[in-house]
Amino acid sequence: MNHPARYWHRLGDGRIQCDLCPRYCRLHEGQRGACFVRMREGDAMQLTTYGRSSGFCIDPIEKKPLNHFYPGSSVFSFGTAGCNLACKFCQNWDISKSRDMDRLMDAASPDEIAATAQAHGCASVAFTYNDPVIFAEYAIDVAAACHARGIHTVAVTAGYITEQARGDFFACMDAANVDLKAFTDEFYVQLCGAHLQPVLDTLVWLRHETDVWIELTTLLIPGRNDSDAEIGALACWVRDHLGAEIPLHFSAFHPDFKLDTLPPTPPATLARARQLALDKGLRHVYTGNVHDVAGGTTFCANCGASLIVRDWYDILAYRLDADGHCPDCGARLAGRFGAFATPFGHRRLAVPIHRSS
Repeated sequence: MNHPARYWHRLGDGRIQCDLCPRYCRLHEGQRGACFVRMREGDAMQLTTYGRSSGFCIDPIEKKPLNHFYPGSSVFSFGTAGCNLACKFCQNWDISKSRDMDRLMDAASPDEIAATAQAHGCASVAFTYNDPVIFAEYAIDVAAACHARGIHTVAVTAGYITEQARGDFFACMDAANVDLKAFTDEFYVQLCGAHLQPVLDTLVWLRHETDVWIELTTLLIPGRNDSDAEIGALACWVRDHLGAEIPLHFSAFHPDFKLDTLPPTPPATLARARQLALDKGLRHVYTGNVHDVAGGTTFCANCGASLIVRDWYDILAYRLDADGHCPDCGARLAGRFGAFATPFGHRRLAVPIHRSS
């Protein structure tokens, strides 16, 4: 199901260069990029996973994680295969590192995805499980079909995308959770096969040049990116370049893929990181992948009142009005809000696609 790809050009030596991500893969006939899903075929680039998914599920929006984007709502989630990073700690490695295209058994057109999300009452569709940057053409078409039906779109991404491509990609997204994997280039090079600066450039551009709602996630890996100095530097950079209101999530690592001999992240490490980031001036810092009511609760940045009380993905109390205002002081919480209905809760539903007649 190859589909013509964008963001490439011919080189003088006969190769073609992919301009979608900062890897800039240069390909001879028949070669695939590092992401595995973008391939040279003849004198053009093809996306080999267009219209094919590794599965469809309905999740709580908090699982993306997005705590300030229509809290409690359900999101229709899907991904494809492959990735343009090479993270040794990947928590979805069976999907993102897959080289088996036969696992992509769930075919769906953009409109079928949008129609299925609408039929299940989902407020949003999320491009997740593997990085949607590498299937940009498919994601852009699905996003257009979703917007035609009044459905929001969410990118769960590492933000490793070029200046040339990011305008088209994020113009179709209403929200993004960007995985800021660490705050040293050494970590990105040694554990991700990438570089830090392009991610920071994407974040600054998203914050100041678009209307996309953004939240950040950092997976804390014991002994790799969880020092006080690195967490403090990361928090200060977010505060100074993106603003104190941007939510930051610290999530727990579990041993997997090529770092399966490391211990899981202790809950105390997440609590320490959260407090460090709050001490640096960030106003909305969360802990993830653990039961931690304090670390999951959204507090008013003005008066400190608890506004959304959470335990993992379960919403235990919700005190905002439809416009996101605090009932105690009237200050508006940063984010996107609407009328609050019964929350989707801590569950996941696998769903079939509604086929076009």
